[in-house]
Amino acid sequence: MATPRWRAGIRPPARPGRFDSTGRRPYSSDLGEGKTGHIHADSNEAIVFFNNVFPVQLQWLLHLPIKTEKTIPEVMKRVKSPTVAAADPLKIIQKAKLEEHGKIKITDFLPRVKEGGAFVKFSHDASTTPSQIEEKLKAYLKDKQIKPWWNPFERIRVNLVKGRPWVEDLYRSPSPRLKVEFVPTSPGAEAAELSQEQLYSFFRPYGKLSDIISQPSDSKIIPKFAYLDFASIRRSTMAKNCLHGFVVPSSTGGGKAGTLLRLTYAPKAKAHWIRDWLFNHPRIVVPAVAALVAGITVAIFDPLRTWFVEAHITRAFHITDSSVFRWLKSQAGDALSSQLGRLRELGGGRGRRSGGDVNLEAIWDDRKNNIEQVRTWLDESVDTFMVVTGPRGSGKRELIDQALGGEERGNRRDRLVLDCKPIQEARGDAATINAAAAQVGYRPVFSWMNSISGLIDMAAQGAAGVKPGFSETLDSQLGKIWNTTAVALKRIALHHRKKDGKDDKDAQLPDDEWLEAHPEHRPVLIVENFGWKSQQEEAIYDKIAEWASRLTTTNVAHVIFLANDSSFSKYLSRALPDRVFRQISLSDCTPEVARRFVLTHLQSDSSAEGEFSSNSTVKTILDRSDGNRLKKAEADAPSTDPVDLDLLDDCLERLGGRLTDLEFFARRIKAGETPSGAVNTMISQSSSEILKMYLLPPESTPSSSSAPSTQPRDWTPVQAYHLVTSLCDSPAGTIPYASLLQSYPFSGSYGVSALRALERAELISVTTTPSGRPSAVKPSRPIFLSAFRALAKDRVLGAQMRSQSLGERIAGENAAIRKAEEELGELMSVAEKAAGAGGVRAVERVRSRVLWLVGKIEGSQKKVEEWEREKGAVGKVVDEEF
Repeated sequence: MATPRWRAGIRPPARPGRFDSTGRRPYSSDLGEGKTGHIHADSNEAIVFFNNVFPVQLQWLLHLPIKTEKTIPEVMKRVKSPTVAAADPLKIIQKAKLEEHGKIKITDFLPRVKEGGAFVKFSHDASTTPSQIEEKLKAYLKDKQIKPWWNPFERIRVNLVKGRPWVEDLYRSPSPRLKVEFVPTSPGAEAAELSQEQLYSFFRPYGKLSDIISQPSDSKIIPKFAYLDFASIRRSTMAKNCLHGFVVPSSTGGGKAGTLLRLTYAPKAKAHWIRDWLFNHPRIVVPAVAALVAGITVAIFDPLRTWFVEAHITRAFHITDSSVFRWLKSQAGDALSSQLGRLRELGGGRGRRSGGDVNLEAIWDDRKNNIEQVRTWLDESVDTFMVVTGPRGSGKRELIDQALGGEERGNRRDRLVLDCKPIQEARGDAATINAAAAQVGYRPVFSWMNSISGLIDMAAQGAAGVKPGFSETLDSQLGKIWNTTAVALKRIALHHRKKDGKDDKDAQLPDDEWLEAHPEHRPVLIVENFGWKSQQEEAIYDKIAEWASRLTTTNVAHVIFLANDSSFSKYLSRALPDRVFRQISLSDCTPEVARRFVLTHLQSDSSAEGEFSSNSTVKTILDRSDGNRLKKAEADAPSTDPVDLDLLDDCLERLGGRLTDLEFFARRIKAGETPSGAVNTMISQSSSEILKMYLLPPESTPSSSSAPSTQPRDWTPVQAYHLVTSLCDSPAGTIPYASLLQSYPFSGSYGVSALRALERAELISVTTTPSGRPSAVKPSRPIFLSAFRALAKDRVLGAQMRSQSLGERIAGENAAIRKAEEELGELMSVAEKAAGAGGVRAVERVRSRVLWLVGKIEGSQKKVEEWEREKGAVGKVVDEEF
């Protein structure tokens, strides 16, 4: 015989006939008698089930590797106080005084921790029925209202076990929903499916039912079942332990052989209800997630991005701006200058003129008024745009840097340069966003997320019918970048503000008024290459213009636009239609300024590097220049020097006054070339560039090749060559715009568009009158005129272009002849029909048109024959040259 153990409560005193001699009783296993999972009751025995004996919240302990069914009762026994000890089922049976109903003996006690109750098995004599004992216990519990200390709002309840309970130890948690299966009582028998009224009558005594769900009538699942939803878990556990295994007799609807009820817990809520709810309500979830992502972005990434933009503008992480680097640079410069001074004393060289800006002294002397004008505008508080226009390479950026005090630390150190060229040349939204972010230091940027977000938007819109807004357009992405940059610019401007008011009389003013009163502290935004390839994408320039207008009207920053042509006006006019633009137009240098620039460049570079003795070309030019000016008398005199100084002025005249060309010319002379050799090389390079970009047909790549194909041109090589030859023949190097449109090949309907395309491609430049009307056409760079003249001397190129031109004109005249012939044929058929019908007047009416068409065909035919003979002669020239 196994050692008996108490399973819960305080051990009652020994009584004869109820317990053994040791005061203890025999008991069943935790899994029923013989660990079968069932409790067997004889004819004189009954089982009752007490609920609310243990807290149901201890279900998680079932997953621990401990003997829960044995441990929990012992723990509960130790924590119970004497005043609450009456909650023990054994104590309840003792105090209920069941002896009045006959001899009662407790034979087994089995706790059910995970269901929060306990089974009590007892024996009784024939004079007492189990129902009487049940009623006595219910009356006692209702009268005493015994409640456990962990649940003071619900009392302990008891019911008689009518079925055969299943005391399993599986990891199944109680649930307020029960699944009732209707099983036959024996193999081969047939079970009856109980109706909802019958189920209600059986299960309602154990607690409030919230719903009864019967099996669908068309369901093929066997055995038949139904779901019962109780109002609480305590009620469902009571019903499950009391009616599991109960046989419904035929008298109450159980069929001929009766129906066995098999009860199991069914999860009322789905296991993945959160996930299912999220997927089943995309109209709510997707916008909520988008709002959450936006909130996280604003809270975390926006301040970080503002800080990065601010550091980019103030150059906080540029080592060249640190005080240590400047000190080391000054020390190294002093040591180097002392060594070069000794070498110059030994070699008799000139004094050193340091600094890169020395090379541009001649340019700044010539543009001194423009520099002072920019500085004056920066000190004013008027919210308007400043625009500096000029051809590419005319020194617009250098002029602004000079007006702002160079790159050194100063009052205008806080500047932001926004180059529109890389933004405009980017391909795709992601590349454009990356280019714009790189210009202002905006990071981190997740441009690759835009494509993924676009796919999510499409999927969500197809599934939920609503667009969540994860992906953003290019305009919205650029708007975020510009707005973040505006916040950083404002913070930089307000860094100079002192709240204490000791040194600033305007310290108490609001931020906007303080910025208006102190224009000297506003940072400067320089928009470079504004209008670059504007025909491809105008939305970017409109966005930049609108953003710049907000910066100026709110007094956050000064804005300076650098443009190569007048295309900027249409964007700025839309942004600020009621304002006047402050504009400075730069042109090429005059011959005198060009000469001074070249000589100053040679002198500063040579003296800085001590190359007088090593470079005879530079030494000779500087020695023969008087006050940085060349004398014409010296140029006319014969020279035995290795440098042909006679051609220096002519070289500068052929070169023109473009700043970049002059600097490149001076560097080639410094490298040892003669002036004529340097300018001839530059003209040859320009001729090759013009020939490849404008005169030769674009190279076409095979469709299977991975190389990108050349973009189609809006002009023909014949049109470009016509401009080349026409500008060469013009003494002033310009062509009237109106007369050009009246001559072939610009006389057609596409002549204006071809000229605009060639201007955008920087072959020519179109000058306008003060009213804005195009007046003349000239080369885009002065050196191009010399390159045009070199190309015009190429007989083979001229013959090829003339042959193409004649071919195009012949094709045009042939098309005109075919069109006239078609019309003539239609008129002749009309005339024949009219003559057959006696319509003489109708024939006379078309006679004039017929004669005009015949004359046009005859004239066109003469032109075709003449051009064919000329084309043959041109072909002979090509053959002779080769």
